[in-house]
Amino acid sequence: MDCFQYPLDTETLLRKKRRLRRELLAQNPHPLHKKIAILSGSTTNEVADQLGLFLLQYGIEAEFYQSEYAQYWQDAMFGTPELNEFHPDIIYIHTSWRNLTSLPTTADSEADIDAMLDEQYAHFETMWQALEQKFACPVIQNNFDRPNYRLMGNRDIWDPHGRSNFISRLNQRFYAYAAAHEHFYINDIDYLSADYGLTAWGDAFFWHMYKYAMCLDAIPSLANSVANIIKSLYGRNKKALVLDLDNTLWGGIVGDDGVDGLAIGPEVPEGQVFAEFQSYCKALKSIGVILAVDSKNEEANAIAGLNHPDGVLRPDDFVAIKANWEPKDLNLKAIAAELSLGADSFVFADDNPAERAIVAAQVPGVAVPALDGAENYIKTLDHGGYFEVTALSKEDLKKTELYHQNAERAKAQAAFTDYGQYLDSLEMTATIRGFEPLYIQRIAQLTNKSNQFNLTTLRCSEDDIRAMAADADALCLCGKLVDKFGDNGIVTVVAGKRQGDLLDLTLWLMSCRVLKRGMEDAMMDTLMAQAAAAGVKTVVGHYYPTAKNAMVRDFYAQFGFAKTAEDAEGNTEWRLEVSGYAPKHPHMKIER
Repeated sequence: MDCFQYPLDTETLLRKKRRLRRELLAQNPHPLHKKIAILSGSTTNEVADQLGLFLLQYGIEAEFYQSEYAQYWQDAMFGTPELNEFHPDIIYIHTSWRNLTSLPTTADSEADIDAMLDEQYAHFETMWQALEQKFACPVIQNNFDRPNYRLMGNRDIWDPHGRSNFISRLNQRFYAYAAAHEHFYINDIDYLSADYGLTAWGDAFFWHMYKYAMCLDAIPSLANSVANIIKSLYGRNKKALVLDLDNTLWGGIVGDDGVDGLAIGPEVPEGQVFAEFQSYCKALKSIGVILAVDSKNEEANAIAGLNHPDGVLRPDDFVAIKANWEPKDLNLKAIAAELSLGADSFVFADDNPAERAIVAAQVPGVAVPALDGAENYIKTLDHGGYFEVTALSKEDLKKTELYHQNAERAKAQAAFTDYGQYLDSLEMTATIRGFEPLYIQRIAQLTNKSNQFNLTTLRCSEDDIRAMAADADALCLCGKLVDKFGDNGIVTVVAGKRQGDLLDLTLWLMSCRVLKRGMEDAMMDTLMAQAAAAGVKTVVGHYYPTAKNAMVRDFYAQFGFAKTAEDAEGNTEWRLEVSGYAPKHPHMKIER
C-alpha cells in the first residue's frame, strides 16, 4: 500500500485506519502474533493504532497493553495485574522531554546539574533493570526530543544550564546503556523530530489539549520508526537492493551516451548526486545488504558503466547482474531464484515509474519505493526503513562475499554430471556442536531471519538461546559449513527438550544458502547419535506451516519419521524411534 511508503500518506493513515486494518489482515491471513506493552508518559491510543497498522504490513499482528496516562514508571516498577498477566513480547517506553522532572536552569552550580543528570538517568536505568528482571523481553526506549524553543538561544546547547545541553547529555547516557545491554533499543525521536521539523513536531496545542507527546500528524512517523525496530527483531527486514542503472546509478543512458557521457563523479553537480547515491548503496553493502542489478541494457555496456573511473560501485559489489532486454520482473524473479530468497526480501530501485509499476504488479511482496529526483534517492530508501539494523554479525559483514562463493559453487556444479561427485569436489567440512558462547548472537539472528527452511518458526532472543544452552534437559546443536570456496559460517540450528526417554524438537532451521548440500543429513545423523547416547528412544518433530516454509512440509518424512498428528491449520507432529534411524552419511567430513 502506497500510504506506508515514504513520504507517508498521513491523512489516509489517520483517517482510514479501520479500512487499512481490514485490508492488511486480508492480505496476511496468518500473521505473527506479538504482545506489545506501551508504557508512556503521554496519551498513546493513536500511537498504538498506528503502530498496529505498520506492523500488520510486515505480517505482525500486535496485541497492546497501554499504561494509564503518565504511569509508565509506576507500571514498570510496581506492575499491575493486567501487565503481569499480559506477558509482553516487547516493551516500548514512549517518553519525551516533557517527562523530565529536572530543570538545569534552576541549579546553582554545575555540580548540582551533574547531580540532577545522575538522578534523572537513575530514574530510567532502575526502570529498565526492573523490566529486564521481571519480563526478560526486548525493550525499546525513546531517547529525548528537544523543546521547540531555546530559553538561552544558541547558548542553550553548550551551557550546562541549558535544557538542550542537559537533554543531549542524558541521551548520551541512554546510548551507553544501549551499547552495553543486549535487547535494549533506542527509538531515535531526537532525529525524528528534527527531520519532521521541531516547530511542527512540538506543537504545544496537542500536548495541552490531548496530552500527545507530538503533533497528531507526526504519530505515523513515530509508529513507523518503532515498527521498523520490531520487524527487524522478528526477521521481517528486506535483504537485497536491486538497482536499475541508467538514471538510477548514474545520469544518462550508457548505451546512447557512452561511458564518457555519463554524469557520475565530481565534475558536475548531477554527477556528485549519483556518486553520493552509489556511496550510500556501497555503505548498505557493508552492513550486510546484498546488491544486484536489473537493467535493460547490453551487458557489456552495463559492466563498462560500473567500471566508470569516477564511480563508487564496481561489478564485484553485486551478487547478480541482469543486464539484458528481458522484462525486469522476470529478471528479478530469476535473481530471487538464484539467491534462494523470497521476492519479499527485495527492494527494487528504478527511476522509471512504468518499470516500477510492472514489477510491483508482477512480483508480489517486493518493495518498490517511488524514486523522485536523484537528489532524493537516499532519503527515500533510508526513510523506508527497509534495512533497519538491530544486530550486526560477522556473517552480515561478509554477506556479498558469501554469495559470490555460492556463485563459484554453482559454476563448479555445472562441470559435473553426477551430483554426488560435485558434492565430493567441494571438500566440505561440517562442524556440529552445542550452542557455544561465540555463536550465540548468530544463532539468535538465524532464528529471526530464517523463514523458508524453518519448521517451527520459533523466534528467539540471545537470552533465549543462552537459556536453552544452560538447560540440562535440552539438546542443542548448531552447524558450521566450510568448503574449498570459503567459510559459510553458522548455517543451521536444531534444539529440543528431553522428557524422559523422548526428545521433543522445538527448533530446526537452516540457511537457504546451503540447500541440497547435505547439511540437514549431517545434522540429523548427529542429532540421532547424541539422542541415543543420552538414552532417548523417541524423537518428536513438528512442522507449523507459514506462508514461506512450504518447502519443509515433508522434511521429517524424508528421514523415516511417521506423521502422528495433524490439525485443521496444517500443524503436524512426526515421530521416529531412534533405534530405527538409518544414518545418511552425507558427502562431507563431520567434526563434533
